[in-house]
Amino acid sequence: MGLLDAHLVPAVDGVAYGLLLFVVASGLSLAFGTAGVLNLSHGMLYAVGAYTGAELSDGTWGGLLLGLAAGTTAACLVGAGLSAASFPLARRGHLSQALLTFGLALIGGDLLIQFFGADDLPVRVPAALDTSVSLLGHRYPAYRLCFIVMAVLLASFGTWVLVRTRVGAAVRAAADDPQMLAATGYSPRTVHLGVLAAAGALAGAAGVLGAPIIGPGPGTAETVLMLSLVVVVLGGLRSLWATFFAAIGVGEVQTLGVSVAPGLAPYLLFAAMAAVLVLRSRFAEPATGHGTDGPVPDPLGRLVGRVGARLRRVIRSARPTAGSASPPRRGRLPSGAAWRRAAPLLVLCAALVALPGLLDAYTISLAGSALALGLLAVSVTVLTGYAGLPTLGQTAPFAVGAYTTANLAAAGWTVGPVQILLSALAAAVFSAVTGPAVIRARGTTVLMITLAVGELTSAAVNQLKSVTGGADGLVGFPATQAFWGGEDLFEESELYTYALVVAAVAVAATLLVLRSPAGKLLTGARGAEARMRASGHPVWRYLLVAYIGAGALAGVGGSVMVTVQQYLSPADVGFEIAAFALLAAVIGGTTSVVGALFGAGLIVATRDWVAGAWPGHGPLLLGVLFVAAVYLLPRGLAGLRGTPGEQEGTTSSPGPRDEPPAVSAPSSAPAPSPVGKAGP
Repeated sequence: MGLLDAHLVPAVDGVAYGLLLFVVASGLSLAFGTAGVLNLSHGMLYAVGAYTGAELSDGTWGGLLLGLAAGTTAACLVGAGLSAASFPLARRGHLSQALLTFGLALIGGDLLIQFFGADDLPVRVPAALDTSVSLLGHRYPAYRLCFIVMAVLLASFGTWVLVRTRVGAAVRAAADDPQMLAATGYSPRTVHLGVLAAAGALAGAAGVLGAPIIGPGPGTAETVLMLSLVVVVLGGLRSLWATFFAAIGVGEVQTLGVSVAPGLAPYLLFAAMAAVLVLRSRFAEPATGHGTDGPVPDPLGRLVGRVGARLRRVIRSARPTAGSASPPRRGRLPSGAAWRRAAPLLVLCAALVALPGLLDAYTISLAGSALALGLLAVSVTVLTGYAGLPTLGQTAPFAVGAYTTANLAAAGWTVGPVQILLSALAAAVFSAVTGPAVIRARGTTVLMITLAVGELTSAAVNQLKSVTGGADGLVGFPATQAFWGGEDLFEESELYTYALVVAAVAVAATLLVLRSPAGKLLTGARGAEARMRASGHPVWRYLLVAYIGAGALAGVGGSVMVTVQQYLSPADVGFEIAAFALLAAVIGGTTSVVGALFGAGLIVATRDWVAGAWPGHGPLLLGVLFVAAVYLLPRGLAGLRGTPGEQEGTTSSPGPRDEPPAVSAPSSAPAPSPVGKAGP
């Protein structure tokens, strides 16, 4: 009984916390499941309501009601703006929407800090609620009990609207059969606008009412977003009750779990998220000709899957038949075309070599950091553009490589090549362990699983203080030696030269692999996975090898970053860096290795150089870069050359695959012979 009493208050706190997350996550689920928008700015909508409510709170009921009305309205308007911004990207898939909304979140977060300040705002509640009451012999804040009631009423009202009204019927129809909804006279754009505005209103109302629980501050938006994503993944999109119980479970882990098992609580949520996603991708698969080797479409990816199926049918119908003329053989490119292909790489190499003689020491150090981020971006390009696995978790092997180098240096292993090789090996082993959880999923599910892997790694970084230094990071370890018996690297120009040599070798090796038959098998698996499987190719092995190789490349990038910076903090390997790496890959063109390096340089220049002329507005400038890249570079910088999808000598093929379509009826046409194998 004593143990029960000790944990009663955290358990009730978990209910209040969970109900708050339920209201917020309901809006995120509504936007994702109905409007098809993976809204990574949803936490910012909560922050809009929380900041507005806190600013208007004066300790009276009138102030609370005014704040509720103003915060809900403000977040509703922002949600409507998100609808206008994201609707043109409806046909471009979840990756573009995720990058756009993340950029808008950076812009919105910067504006909120500029308007309300960088400190956490105090929230004043009415005097009648600013007290405690007796709860089974314990004193408990009256406001939290009142919030539980208000959250239940708000959730009940939203459920009633969704289930019992014509508006709710239209919303449900938009999720189940948008074509039929359009045939009945409803405008899809209007429904899209209404759904995102309603999602914003829910988040804003939750922000106002939940401000005393999750108060307005610089980290509020990211915290709420991550927890809401966990709730949506655990609860799914088909049942409000499932979302409700998932939210209560997450709330209990955040309160009671921290009280009972503080060492495990940071891992539980994202471990559960990853496990649920992996199980869904494994067991929601139809039987194929080779067993359950291919995942089934997620309900959210069916529309994209149908489009993919039509594209594949078009590609098959365009193949030459026995009586048609054979396509020209692929020989050596004409010299002019070859030089045009190689021009970006040659220009980049010349510019990088000339930098030390042109720039000051600080800018040279930024160039070294850009090379480290560039290697991370290239690893994202390998997975997203070539393997078709869009990732938000490559900072995990990047962190493994970085901390391996820092600890090797602290132990006296300061020779650069040794650090690079061991860091790459450690990152490759890490990727080999986590790869099976990723490679069988597709599309948005891959994004979420890799996000969970990245967040679990971040939790480990903060917990394993003896290895990582925790939140303080690592600093003061010996400098790297370029070669055995060489001098330590201290000067910015020396560090930059070391980073440039390592990056050049790593990129050259990556290009050689991608141009080899192994790279062609990988792009073939991305563009026509079903045909590759039908031909007997172990696609999952190809993807696993690609995932391990990309992890090793990210580990090299982490090692270079530590050498250049001479310190390492959790912020260097967090979610924001993962988003930057994905943006760099998109800026360059998802199949352009050189473009990824250009993208990384542009991001570092914006974050650290341009922002230096406008202090305090780095997130705003990066957000503008995100938005501009999504709108202005739909195929990346490489697409401006007029040959999208054909970079660094690869053949043109579709972009990153989303969830594949359902298995169609078998064709009477014979299957082609496996590539690289003898026919019968």
